[in-house]
Amino acid sequence: MTDQPKSIVILTGAGISAESGIDTFRDAGGLWEKHQVEDVATPEGFARDPDLVLGFYDLRRAALGKVHPNEAHRALARLEREFPGELLLVTQNVDDLHERGGSDRVLHMHGELKSALCQSCGIRTPWDAAMSNRPPCPVCQAPTLRPDVVWFGEMPYQMERIYAALSQCDLFVSIGTSGAVYPAAGFVQDARAARAATLELNLEPSEGTHHFTEARHGPAGELVPQWVDEVLGG
Repeated sequence: MTDQPKSIVILTGAGISAESGIDTFRDAGGLWEKHQVEDVATPEGFARDPDLVLGFYDLRRAALGKVHPNEAHRALARLEREFPGELLLVTQNVDDLHERGGSDRVLHMHGELKSALCQSCGIRTPWDAAMSNRPPCPVCQAPTLRPDVVWFGEMPYQMERIYAALSQCDLFVSIGTSGAVYPAAGFVQDARAARAATLELNLEPSEGTHHFTEARHGPAGELVPQWVDEVLGG
């Protein structure tokens, strides 16, 4: 990238967390392979078998304690601290690795594992414990907590804020995403419509690689620190 941007929107996906040891949907032998997506990541699946879904997310939440941020997470935290322009970090990931890597301003468009959503009062609460034992909501006391995670068929969070940032940025960067899940897969086209430069940093070409003005392929733990050095001037 030659011109230094003044406003950057960054999208991160499962690939950045995979290097820390978190399973993606497509990992062979991973947690997701043991379940159909329809059973554990849809409102219908939750209605059909809430015990299965709550237990599944309890396992995922507990597993966060065994993984740690990698160099890509830390590099983006450095960018947040030192970049003089506007920066929005949007993640599709529900883990807390960006925060533990040092980022303070993270928009979790698909929700967070360490948050509970009460289906009775609608309140969101930071949550580390299990939900499968039906604990009461800290606010209304109803035993109706669910993971504060956006499932397939539900609307991602803060889309208006994301689209507003995309319409005003001069650089959009996609890191570790498959380019297969909408609406995030369409962000590159939204950014290009706003005449922004677009950059893909991914282990391999994504389904949407051809939409980007530049693509670099390799491990996020190598590519992201290199790119951040370029933006910050070394």
